[in-house]
Amino acid sequence: MKTIRLVLALFAMIAVLHSCEDKLDLQPEDGRLIGDAAFDGPDAYRQAFAKLYAGLGLTGQNTTGSPDIVSDDEGASAYLRSLWKVQELPTDEAVIGWNDGGIRNLNYQTWTAGNEFTRAAYSRFMYEVSIVNNFLRETTDAKLNDRGVSAELQAEIQDYRVEARFLRALAYYHAMDVFGNMPFVTENDNVGAFLPQQIQRADLFDYIESELLAIENDIAAPRSNEYGRADRAAVWMVLAKMYLNSEVYTGTPRYTEVITYTNNIIGAGYSIPSGPYINSFLADNNSNGAQEEVIFTIPFDGLNSQSYGGTTFLVHAPVGGSMPASDFGINGGWFGIRTTPTFVEQFPDEENSADGRALFYTDGQTKEVEAIGPFTSGYAVTKWRNVDVNGNQGNDSTGEFVDIDFPMFRLADVYLMYAEAMLRGGGGTMSTAVDYVNELRVRAYGDTSGNITAGDLTLDFILDERSRELYWECHRRTDLIRYGQFSTQGIWAWKGNVPNGATTEAFRDLMPIPANDLGVNTNLTQNPGY
Repeated sequence: MKTIRLVLALFAMIAVLHSCEDKLDLQPEDGRLIGDAAFDGPDAYRQAFAKLYAGLGLTGQNTTGSPDIVSDDEGASAYLRSLWKVQELPTDEAVIGWNDGGIRNLNYQTWTAGNEFTRAAYSRFMYEVSIVNNFLRETTDAKLNDRGVSAELQAEIQDYRVEARFLRALAYYHAMDVFGNMPFVTENDNVGAFLPQQIQRADLFDYIESELLAIENDIAAPRSNEYGRADRAAVWMVLAKMYLNSEVYTGTPRYTEVITYTNNIIGAGYSIPSGPYINSFLADNNSNGAQEEVIFTIPFDGLNSQSYGGTTFLVHAPVGGSMPASDFGINGGWFGIRTTPTFVEQFPDEENSADGRALFYTDGQTKEVEAIGPFTSGYAVTKWRNVDVNGNQGNDSTGEFVDIDFPMFRLADVYLMYAEAMLRGGGGTMSTAVDYVNELRVRAYGDTSGNITAGDLTLDFILDERSRELYWECHRRTDLIRYGQFSTQGIWAWKGNVPNGATTEAFRDLMPIPANDLGVNTNLTQNPGY
C-alpha cells in the first residue's frame, strides 16, 4: 500500500451518481480519460485500483485544484473528514468553533436537508460506490480478453476486483449507518442519466452482508496483504460492526455473530502493542509497533498523498490558543475543534489522569464550553501529532501535511465489541471479556492499577470505555445510537443549541437525504422528520 498510496493516477471514473446537483454528462469536463481509453496498458489497472483506495483519503487527482466532488472547500469534502464530522461533531466528543455554513448545526443537532456537510458525506459515500462500480464494469473477463490482457495480469486484476467489492461494501455500510435508505447502484446498472431506485435500510444491510460473505474466502488472508489494503480480517470487521448494530439497522439483534467474527479477528494474529496509547496516532504509526493492532487503515504521507481532508485536518484543526504548533509537527493551528466537559469527565482526575488516553491541553482553556466559537472555550485534544516517537516532525518539512495513517479499524475496538456482545447475550465468557478490557487498560495506565473486575463490566461501562479508547476515530455517533443515548436521551454542551445541552427528537438518529438529490431523483423518499 505504500506503493499504491503514492500512485495518484491519471484515471477517473464517469459514473457521476455522487452529486445530483451536478448535471449528468457522458464526458468528464476536465478531459480525463474514460472507458477503454483509460486502460491502455498494464499500469492503468493498478492506477485505477489505487484510485479506489485513494477515494477514502484524498479529494481528487492532486492536492488541490482537481476535486472529485465540487465543493466550496475541497478539503472539507474528503471521505474521511466528512465521515469524521457526521460521526463526531453531533456527539459529546467534539465541538467546533468555526461558523462555515451549517457546520455548527452538526454540534447542535439542528441540521436540515440542505446542510452542506451532511451532503458532502452522502456525496462522498456515493462517489466511492460509483468509482468501484465503474472499475468492476471495466474489468470483466470479456473486456479484459477483448483488450488482450495477459493471463498473469488478469489473475492480479481478480484480486483487485475482490478488494473493490470490499470498498464498495464499506461505503454502503457508512451510508446505511448515517442515512439509512439510499439510492442503490451496482456495476450491473447502466452508466448515464437514470434515476437510481432507493433501497430500504434492512435490504441494504442484507446486500452488504451478502457481498462480504461472497468475498470472504477470496480476499487475502489476515495480515498477508500490502499495508493499507483490505484483507479477510477487514471483511470480518465490517461484518462484526454490522451485526453489533443489527437491531438498529434491521430490528433484529445478531450478537451471536458478533462473538463469531470478533473471535475470528482475535485469532488472526493481531496484538495490542506494548508501547503507549499515543503511539497509535503519531507520524510513524505505520512502523512504531502500533501497526500490529491495525486491521484496516487509511494511509497518509506528507509528501506523496497530501490532503486537507485526512489526518492533516485531525492535527491542524485541534491546535490553537497557546498550544505550540511545533509540538504537533505542523506549521500552525486552525483553532477549530475541542471537546466537551462530558467527555473530559469520562476520566477520573481529568487534569492529571493516570489514564494515558486522557490527552488534553488545558493551559488557557476552560473545561466548560460557555461559548462555542472561542477556541479557548473547552479543553483541547492532543491525540493526533505529526511527530514520531522521538519527537521528529513528519516528512513534509513545511509542516503543512502530515504522515499519520488513520486506523479505521483496530483490535481495541474488537475487544470492546466482544465484551459488549457477551453482555448482551451473544455468547463468550465474562472472564475473557474482562481480560480483553484489562489488556487495553494496562496499555492506558502503564500498569494494572486501572484494571477492572467482573463486577465492573456493565453495558454502561463499555459505552464509556469505548469513548475513552476510541474517541475521535469515527465511532461515537453509532455507539450512542445503539445505546439510545444520541437524541432523545443524553445531554452534553450545545446539544440542542443550548449551552448546557438538551435532548433532541428521535428522527435525528438518521441524517437527511440531501435536498438536491430529492429534487432530482423522484424515486427517493426523505427520512422521517425532515
